[in-house]
Amino acid sequence: MIKLIAKYLKNYRFEAVAAPLGKLFEAVFELIVPIVMARIIDTGIKNSDTDYIAKMCAVLVVLGVLGLASSLTAQFFAAKAAVGLGTELRRDLFAHIDRFSYAEIDKLGASTLVTRMTVDINTVQAGVNMLLRLFMRSPFIVIGAVVAALYISVKATIIFLLFTPLMGIVIYWCTKKTVPLYKKIQQKLDSVTLITGENISGVRVIRAFSRQNDERTRFDNAADELCGIQTQAGRASSLMSPMTYVLVNIAIILILWRGGIDVSAGSLTQGEVIALINLMTQILLSLVRVAELVMHLSRTHTSSLRIAEIFGTQPAVSDSGNTMVKENHDAPAIEFKNVSFGYFNAERNALENISFSIKRGETVGIIGGTGCGKTTLIDLIPRFYDANSGEVLVDGINVKEYPFEQLRGKMGIVEQHAVLFRGTVRDNLKWRNENITEEQMIKALKTAQAYDFIMENGEGLDRTVGQDGKNFSGGQRQRLTIARALAGDPEIMILDDPASALDPATDAALRHSIAAGKGDSTIVIVSQRISSIRNADRIIVIEDGRIAGIGPHSELLKTCGVYAQICDSQMGKGGESV
Repeated sequence: MIKLIAKYLKNYRFEAVAAPLGKLFEAVFELIVPIVMARIIDTGIKNSDTDYIAKMCAVLVVLGVLGLASSLTAQFFAAKAAVGLGTELRRDLFAHIDRFSYAEIDKLGASTLVTRMTVDINTVQAGVNMLLRLFMRSPFIVIGAVVAALYISVKATIIFLLFTPLMGIVIYWCTKKTVPLYKKIQQKLDSVTLITGENISGVRVIRAFSRQNDERTRFDNAADELCGIQTQAGRASSLMSPMTYVLVNIAIILILWRGGIDVSAGSLTQGEVIALINLMTQILLSLVRVAELVMHLSRTHTSSLRIAEIFGTQPAVSDSGNTMVKENHDAPAIEFKNVSFGYFNAERNALENISFSIKRGETVGIIGGTGCGKTTLIDLIPRFYDANSGEVLVDGINVKEYPFEQLRGKMGIVEQHAVLFRGTVRDNLKWRNENITEEQMIKALKTAQAYDFIMENGEGLDRTVGQDGKNFSGGQRQRLTIARALAGDPEIMILDDPASALDPATDAALRHSIAAGKGDSTIVIVSQRISSIRNADRIIVIEDGRIAGIGPHSELLKTCGVYAQICDSQMGKGGESV
């Protein structure tokens, strides 16, 4: 925790010093107040000296104003440092997460990443704010009050020295009980966030199956578990105030008893007794603040460890140190050499000993049963994952040698799930190349069969795209993602089931349009439909993570039983449409 906070406070050194000093001055002014009050009682009131009383009251006002100014100054600088730290921490954590490969995101989970970006950073920010305000003030008040009590009465100070450690023990006990609970609270928050995210993203499925009540029950159970742990933590922390107040009231009774004896003996004045009581109260309040600080710091410590865990997770796929490479344009556009790959904690590899090459300008289809490894295979080309063994080459160069910008800049990629971003159609089409011309955008829209519905309402390229593209149908979103991938004429097109939401006529028109306008581009199409890939130059058939056959449609019908079965199930005996 200390290293993390120190790292981000280095840009706020002045604020980090000014805030505690402001609180230190406030504490000094507060400690003077009981002494002044004693003088008012012992001198002004005792002697009926109204001028002296007025003068001392003016001193109290000045002390109050100075204390307020010091407090406001400390609050301002503490808030500035804490907010600045939170902003920089949030920015760096987002940038670090943004460098994660699919492997780290799969391992950690989106819900915990969101919680750590929001709840945990907010907790650290609040903890730093409180730390800067209290870590000097409260200890100084306790020490200063004991010193002031020694100055007033050594005998009465024994009471201070006896009860201050007792209150510290009570606070330590309450803190020890609550710290482990705060760790559990953060973990349960991850579960609540996960359920919330699943319900928001899957709201249509939940309603389609009328599972709202079941999901509410699941959420209620998670929320109840969180509430139970928070209640335990609250119960333990709530004991602190009554227990400490009982001790301080006993201490005040003893001070009054001891003070009464000393006042009768003439060794202590009435004003000094009042001052001792005020000092004891200040010690109590300061120790309570220390306890609150410790509790906040325990939460801050837990959250900082969770944040540090993310920073400590290094991306398995990185282009650090890679520089622009010179491609070999005489080599295959894409080549796999004995590639094997397995997911985190998977029982077996998703791909095993995959070898093939794709020539420049060739169109290759990939087909196979559900879960056979088709998407996994194409995810290795842009280095979304790294192969466990073997090599993946693009233009004769191992993909691990490319900078990401150069490697992925060659490619137009269409994922299975059509993802659009809030803004306009123009904004989305500029994702591959910000300098793309309007003519190139129009060409991409026409090739993707998206031109007509984009232009139909008169807004054209400036038509608004809502969050996740929800103002478009599934087929329209899919065609827009294809247009985005085509924009700028990429060298390699990777299409992962690009026509799953399209009707057969639109699918056929799309295939014809892509084939007619592809030029020298290399195209890799993953599909479940034979009709989408049967005209490809070659087709790769995947079965259980291995290559079952490679060749054109007509050849595979004769040589690959797996492919023949797929054709029979979709197109009738012999691969002809029924």
